[in-house]
Amino acid sequence: MIGRQVLKNVRMVEGYSADIVLENSKIVEIALPGTGIGDKVVDFNQKVMVSSGWIDMHVHAFPEFEPYGDVVDDIGYKTGVTTIIDAGSTGADRISDLISSCKNSKTNVFAFLNVSRIGLKRIDELSDISWLDEKELREKIAENSDFIIGLKARISKSVVGTNGVEPLKIARGFSSETGLPLMVHIGSGPPDIKEVLNLLEENDIITHYLNGKANNLFDEKGNPLLEFKRAIDRGVHLDVGHGSASFSFQTAEAAKRSGIRFNTISTDIYRRNRLNGPVFSMANVLSKFLSLGYSLKEVIDAVTVNAAEWLKKPELGRIQAGDIANLTLFSVENESVLLVDSEGENRMVAQRVEVKGVVINGEFVEC
Repeated sequence: MIGRQVLKNVRMVEGYSADIVLENSKIVEIALPGTGIGDKVVDFNQKVMVSSGWIDMHVHAFPEFEPYGDVVDDIGYKTGVTTIIDAGSTGADRISDLISSCKNSKTNVFAFLNVSRIGLKRIDELSDISWLDEKELREKIAENSDFIIGLKARISKSVVGTNGVEPLKIARGFSSETGLPLMVHIGSGPPDIKEVLNLLEENDIITHYLNGKANNLFDEKGNPLLEFKRAIDRGVHLDVGHGSASFSFQTAEAAKRSGIRFNTISTDIYRRNRLNGPVFSMANVLSKFLSLGYSLKEVIDAVTVNAAEWLKKPELGRIQAGDIANLTLFSVENESVLLVDSEGENRMVAQRVEVKGVVINGEFVEC
């Protein structure tokens, strides 16, 4: 059994170096570099950076559902992500199966419950209003309140069919009744994006906000829609949700020019876009935001501090003695790499983020 462990000479995002001492799954000391004492010492020689463990606010981790499914640890700690949030893969019918499938995983897992009871068993899960069953939804939330952190509604044409914005109105009611915020997937219309925006409230999440589709959040000149700016002013949270079809370099540049900043960066990762791209990993997605001119601190805060704040779990977004140890070790390599967005645009950039390891609930694992 390993006793006291020391991650020696690691660099913090803020620029200083330290030794992080671990014992009994917890951070027990943050010591001056080179001074930590333990039974096992791993010396990183100030070549590796450390942050609190990365949090991915939008993944699909129910492997039974195709095409949107994957194995928890394959998109979790093995890629440098210590906490994942399943974004509505399952509704009331299968949420218990999702929880069971996570029990033997190392990665920390929470979930948004799909407002459609069938979840992603079909990809038009809001095309039949009868699948929005409030009684079943409330029962599952009551049974799994430590696992379910919000509700998910995918509001785009292929999902809602002829129902337009009606499923979102129903989901809004579910949110009011349960006290859980909504994560809303946006995409092709109808419904018109303005109808969607007008229904969102403080602490709700727009995911895929940088998509390049015709029904997006910016006008033909690249300026943010008035309804979008009002939603931001109301406290609506902006999440990237890269995915196979929902991140555009050009839209991201328009957002940056307009002063529209992400709250959280997430991958919308599942087996297909992990293996074949354009997502691949959280590190790949973070590299894209570095290439857009965001600082390393802004990018890392988006997958640590900001995500933990939304989750109301501040301990997941900090490195502090006494907390359970969830950490991500990484470097920023100054070497050329080809990155691709969801529109198929390729860009050669000068830096990439590379994961070196994680500490997952006190266990150090090299990646």
